[in-house]
Amino acid sequence: MTDPTRAPEIRTTSGTVRGRMADGMAVFRGIPFAQPPVGPLHLAPPAPALPWDGVREAVAFGPTPPQSLALGFGSGPENLSDDDAWLTVNVWSPDPGPAARLPVLVWIYGGAYVVGSADEPTYDGTALARRGAVVVTFNHRVGAEGYGHFAGAVPNRALLDQVAALEWVRDNITRFGGDPGRVTVFGESAGAGAVAALLAMPRAAGLFHRAVAQSVPGTVFSPELAADVGTRVAAELGLPATLDALAPVAPRTLRDAADAVLEGITGHAARWGLIAHAHLPFSPVVDGEVLPLSPWEALRAGVGSDVELIAGHTRDEARLFTVMAGRAGKVTQEEADTTLARFAPGSEGAAGYRAGHPDADPTTLQTLVMSDWLFRMPSQHLAEAHALGGGTTYAYELAWEAPAFGGALGACHGLDVPLVFGTLRGGMATMVLGEEPSEEAWAVSEAMGRAWTAFAAHGDPGWAPYRPGERLTHVFADQPRTVPYPQEVSRRIWAHHGFAPLELTPGSTPLPTS
Repeated sequence: MTDPTRAPEIRTTSGTVRGRMADGMAVFRGIPFAQPPVGPLHLAPPAPALPWDGVREAVAFGPTPPQSLALGFGSGPENLSDDDAWLTVNVWSPDPGPAARLPVLVWIYGGAYVVGSADEPTYDGTALARRGAVVVTFNHRVGAEGYGHFAGAVPNRALLDQVAALEWVRDNITRFGGDPGRVTVFGESAGAGAVAALLAMPRAAGLFHRAVAQSVPGTVFSPELAADVGTRVAAELGLPATLDALAPVAPRTLRDAADAVLEGITGHAARWGLIAHAHLPFSPVVDGEVLPLSPWEALRAGVGSDVELIAGHTRDEARLFTVMAGRAGKVTQEEADTTLARFAPGSEGAAGYRAGHPDADPTTLQTLVMSDWLFRMPSQHLAEAHALGGGTTYAYELAWEAPAFGGALGACHGLDVPLVFGTLRGGMATMVLGEEPSEEAWAVSEAMGRAWTAFAAHGDPGWAPYRPGERLTHVFADQPRTVPYPQEVSRRIWAHHGFAPLELTPGSTPLPTS
């Protein structure tokens, strides 16, 4: 047992780190798992961390990777320090030492693939670790640094950062009390998209044994679309979209160029289609090597079937964006019709929404189709694909409603994150749950945290598996229940949609990349 009065020290593969005891946990922050991706390593794959002598203090989070400042609601904080050592890992352990062999939960943050960092208070691992797990969080590159597609640069650098962090876990977590044979990755939104990609990646095979994908986005890009976006980013700097030209550019300058593209992204709708209307300039790229296939295609073919999976979503995903944009109750019929025409799967899909929800007002219709296109249907399809490919699969929906904004948020996007972590005060949690969380909020949090840690421990979250035909789904609500997939109208509308890599608009010729 750890001495609560003594700062814990652990020998890692790179050197010894000294953490601190906090709330009964041994906590280590800011441990490098790769070298700073700057200078000669800018826009390169992650390189192993350099060793150090002596004892390294591991009490502060590492610096935040460059964040988009143009996203609007959810834009990341500006990192004003000169420290470029973004690629760091953090560990919470209730019982450090090789004898504990506790299950390991590794978190991958979301943020539309353009923001995110592990120092967000909602991602504090104390409450989850107290359930008997070692919790790991880490930073990875986002935006153009992580997902920008440039000639000569390895694609999907953010995903390779995640692989490097998982390799660090494999090589070091035993000393922190974790079991390298029971590693579960879990992530939400873009983090869930990363989890889905990792399931399909040869480089990630064997690095984790279970996975939880919370609100999976359905966007993956073809190389042609990604290269076209990369060309526009480089054009903001007056440069060709090549590694040789962009590697010398300061990371913040590259971020600013990507932000300029994001701010004017709707002007590229004729070429980029739905990603322009949805303001999503970056996503994993199905490049044929790092990510050989889209996650849905790969899982249907049996890739990742040895990894047990939980996949699910919140009931009212897009309500968060509607409310925060001040558009609740204000969407016109013309706007709703335009959204249906763009995002529903064909004219039959648009008609299916109107027929399936005959009493829905324009705001509700628009929110429904955006919830489905963005997160609900990609998540349901991921569960279906994994089950069809022979994997053990569990599905869920969060239907418990956030009390903030007079209940207007419903069970919105991101609500599951503080509930799973048990961090119900501060940051986003206060925004959606209010200053003092209710007994119901604590009860749902208890149920989700218990399910996630049970799954990490032995592969059973506490409800029946998802199987094609039955589609049993656990609903987290005031009265939890396991039922056939509850969004049947949407499931039927999207039943034949493949979530294939998004392409340039037919007829568009890719802009030159060099």
